[in-house]
Order: sequence, then structure tokens, then C-alpha cells
Amino acid sequence: MELKKHDYTIEDVDTPNLYRHIFPYSEIPKITFNYKNIPIYVPDEIWITDTTFRDGQQAISPFTTEQIVTIYEYLHKLDNNSGIIRQTEFFLYTERDRKALEICLSKGYKFPEITTWIRAKKEDFKLVKDAGVKETGILMSCSDYHIFKKLNMTRRQALNQYLSIASDAFENGIIPRCHLEDITRADFFGFVVPLVNELNKLSQEAKMPFKIRICDTLGLGVSFPGVELPRSIPAIVYGLRHHCNLSSENLEWHGHNDFYSVVTNSTAAWLYGASSVNTSLLGIGERTGNCPLEAMLIQYGQLRGNTKNMRLELLTEIAEYFEKEINYSIPPRTPFVGKEFNVTRAGVHADGILKNEEIYNIFDTGKILNRPLIVAVNEYSGLAGIAAWINTYFKLADNKIDKKHPIVQKIKDWVDSEYEKGRTTVISNSELEESVKKYMPDLLSKINNTASKKDYKFKNRKINRNLKIKNI
Repeated sequence: MELKKHDYTIEDVDTPNLYRHIFPYSEIPKITFNYKNIPIYVPDEIWITDTTFRDGQQAISPFTTEQIVTIYEYLHKLDNNSGIIRQTEFFLYTERDRKALEICLSKGYKFPEITTWIRAKKEDFKLVKDAGVKETGILMSCSDYHIFKKLNMTRRQALNQYLSIASDAFENGIIPRCHLEDITRADFFGFVVPLVNELNKLSQEAKMPFKIRICDTLGLGVSFPGVELPRSIPAIVYGLRHHCNLSSENLEWHGHNDFYSVVTNSTAAWLYGASSVNTSLLGIGERTGNCPLEAMLIQYGQLRGNTKNMRLELLTEIAEYFEKEINYSIPPRTPFVGKEFNVTRAGVHADGILKNEEIYNIFDTGKILNRPLIVAVNEYSGLAGIAAWINTYFKLADNKIDKKHPIVQKIKDWVDSEYEKGRTTVISNSELEESVKKYMPDLLSKINNTASKKDYKFKNRKINRNLKIKNI
């Protein structure tokens, strides 16, 4: 990836280049190195786009029109006009999706901007023209796996078809966002660069911008330095900026999680020069899923040192909506949105939390995500675990219960008796609350009723973060 520029032309090969030395198929894919290090180049501005209604919706039962509108409202409120969640894309193939798009467009929100997605077909583009959007994604498969084996075309035929639809977009004043599908198995200099350079010519003639979505369709991208193409994320992003003269704001990364690397890979795309990363709520998407939107919001905060005016506490409400209204099951230990992502069971951890919750909590999850730290009680919890549960469950910011409190010992004796009888499950919050009622009735009488009984209904979630209990 030297600084010297070349005039790359399409290599219209007779047989597909499947990179068998890297992708033998009968074995795990290989990571090959050329030891060329690409310099980090972080754009002045980075942001997130969403594909919950497109790639996400392909992986689960289709949303109803009402659900799409509700989720779109959530995205708007979550972004809170920060512009960090900049766009979201819609399907156009069903009446349900078109109706939802129409309703969402009528709201007139700046963020997230509504775009669409189509295949590179004339009949699909007619749907875009009828939808009245300013930008659309266009699928442009770029690996020989797709060109030869799926489309049954040559590289030249595929390129011509893609350019034809892009031309239609330019002619109709619609920005084409070109989705380079399976780029991490594609011939970068033999097809990708020539295609993008031809798109650049069309863009200059139309005096309109275009965008490139870098699609890591099978999650094969690698973020390590010194890796060879086609798997190297640094080399792909650098190559598109340098050999195709694309600015960072016109580059977007779209990854999948097949190799457990989707968040790291998306972050690498930011670090090496792509302004945008594509995500879906809860990471819902094909096979192992897309990059979770909530993960990249937190990554944004870590990289930028702020989250502007985003309302991150709504992530908890969104997760509850998906579980209760869409019947989507979120694994309980999923970071940031799982019900137990900040639940601790280990006795030594509970003892640390009893001293100071910062010891075993990643950040103030109660304040930032509206998800206070929780201690689960089981046979290994000990006195510290029970005391920590009382303090965290009832949010005793002042006058915390000490593990040496005699009532804590009584509750501990009851817990021990349960496991001596053969119990194998965690003691539930409701059971522990009953024990507190029995042994510490004065405590509950001094706690706000709505706060003590945690209303988990997503429309009526009311948690008093500043609850203080005195004179227990």
C-alpha cells in the first residue's frame, strides 16, 4: 500500500479468484501477513448508521408497521439530535415496510435520516423513486464468489450492471450508497478499485456525491496490523481513500460477527479512516448478527470522551421493548442490554461492592443506562453478598447495611437452609424482598413504594436514582 498511485483497470478473468490459500473451505480460513503497517487516520467526525429495519429484520420475524414506527421513534430519542445515529435504512419490498417508511418520513426528523436499500435492478430502483428518499443503498456484490457463483456473470458484466443503476440514481438526484458485498474475499485491485473509480467518474459528471459501504459479509475482516488483502481492514479503508480518492465521510463499514470480531472490526474502520459504521439494535442480523448499535455508542464515548447529548438510558427501555413487544430473547449476559450484564454472584465481588460499587462495576450503570448494579444471592454469596443485595436493590446511598448487621445473619441462615434442602437456583429478588419484609419491616416502610417494587413496564419505568433512606 505504498503512496505511489496507479491507474487500475478491471481484470476480467476467465476463472474466479477464490483465494484458496486463504479460504480453503475444508479448513478454517487463514490470516496471512505482509507486515505492511497502515498508519492510523481517525476522521475529524465519526458517526453510526442503523440497519435494524433492513439487515436486522431479515434475521427475525418481520416487524409490524407499528413496531417499525416505535423503534424509529426510539432511535430518534436515543440520538437526541446529536447526529451520532445519523441514518437508518428501510426495506421497500412490502406494503408494510412502505407504509412504515411513509409514516416515519412524515415526522420530519433530521436524525436518523431515512434511506433505503435495493438490489442493483431497474425494477427495484423504481421503488426508490416512488419512496421520495434522498439516498439509497444499492447492492453491488464484488467478490468472485458472488459474481461468478451467485450472479453467473463476468466481472465486466457485473460492473456494467452496477454502473447502470448508479447512473439512474444520479439522474434522479438520489445519492447512491454502493454496498460492496463480500469485500473481504474480493480482488481489491482487480475489481473493487476499478469499480469505485468508475463510480467516481459518474459522480463527478453528475456533480453529486456517492458513498461506499464496505461490507464484511461473512465477518472475515481482520483488524490486526500487517495483514494482507483481502482481509485487512486497515488496507481496505486506506486503499479506498488513497487509490480511489474517497473522503472519510463517504466511507461506511458494515460488519458481521461470525468470528467474534464485529465490534473490534467496526472500531478499526473508524480508526483507519471511515467516518461511519453500520449497526443494528441488539446486533440483530444474518447468522451471528451485525454490529450492535449499543456497543458502538459506548465505543464512541470511549474514543471521543463524550456522548454529546445522547440519551443512553433509553437503551434499557429499548431492550425491554424488544423482549416484551417483539418477543425477542436477549441473552441475559449481553453487555449493556442484557438483564444480568452487571449482576454479580461471586462472594468476593459482593464484598468489594459492599465497600464501594466502583470496584466491580464498569461505570455508573445506574446513572448512564438506568440499570443499577445488582448482586444475585446464591449458596456462595455469604453475608457480604446479602448485605450488598439489600444496598443495591433498595438503592441505599446513605446508611448502608453492613454485613455484620444481625438481620443480615438471619437472612443468611434462611438462604443456607434453602440450599441445604437441595435448592440449586438463585434466590429471586422477590424472595429476598419477602425476607426483608419479615426481618426488617421498618426498612420497607421508609422506602418509596414505586421505587422499591421496580416497575419494569417499558412505558412506565420509574426508578428513583437519588433514593436516600435515613434512620433505618
